[in-house]
Amino acid sequence: MKRALPFLLIAAVLAIALVIAWSLMRSGTDAPIPSATPVVSQSVSPNNPAPPTPAAIAEPGADPPHAEGPANALVTIEEFGDFQCPPCAMLHPVLKEMEKEFGSKLRVIFREFPLVPAHEHALSAARSAEAAALQGKFWEMHDLIYTNQNAWKNAFDVRPIFEEYAKTIGLNLERYRQDLTSETVQNRIFLDGKRARALGVKGTPTVFLNGREVPFPSLEPTKLRPLIEAEIASRSK
Repeated sequence: MKRALPFLLIAAVLAIALVIAWSLMRSGTDAPIPSATPVVSQSVSPNNPAPPTPAAIAEPGADPPHAEGPANALVTIEEFGDFQCPPCAMLHPVLKEMEKEFGSKLRVIFREFPLVPAHEHALSAARSAEAAALQGKFWEMHDLIYTNQNAWKNAFDVRPIFEEYAKTIGLNLERYRQDLTSETVQNRIFLDGKRARALGVKGTPTVFLNGREVPFPSLEPTKLRPLIEAEIASRSK
């Protein structure tokens, strides 16, 4: 009996431990689970056009943003782009087409999201566009860089190429060179990247339509157009 006593004590301790563990598991199951605040709302679709509640925890990004179209437009498209990204270059004329079609009902915002180191010249391109912006020529540089992507994406040194673009759009070249590495330019790219990460952006192009992410296959004109039309219709009621 004395020999069995230690084993009986161990068994009792194990039994008590099991009861406590089961009790804790039970209480954990019954306890309410706090829900996380979503950063990105559900994807937009023609049947789901209403704008979502703004994500409270999303970073604002560079301010003011680079935007074409009125601030009170019914539809805002926010693109996170990389100038060396081929799909971004393909999206560029699509968005231009949408701007022409919808006029003042559409606002397009561009956010810098260079995918480095995968795209070795993406950061240089972003800096060039931001340096041009300091002379009021962001969209002119933006358009030239995207339109001529094939001419520079495989270049060993893109600086002289972008300087030619700067001359083409009439920039002060000396100021442009100084601004390329300025704190203002660096900070704008950083803030746009911070917003991208807050919204869960992983790649480019990532596009939000009135706050909802548009699935990549829906960025072609025949699919993007009805999404914009549905959003306009829902906000015009």
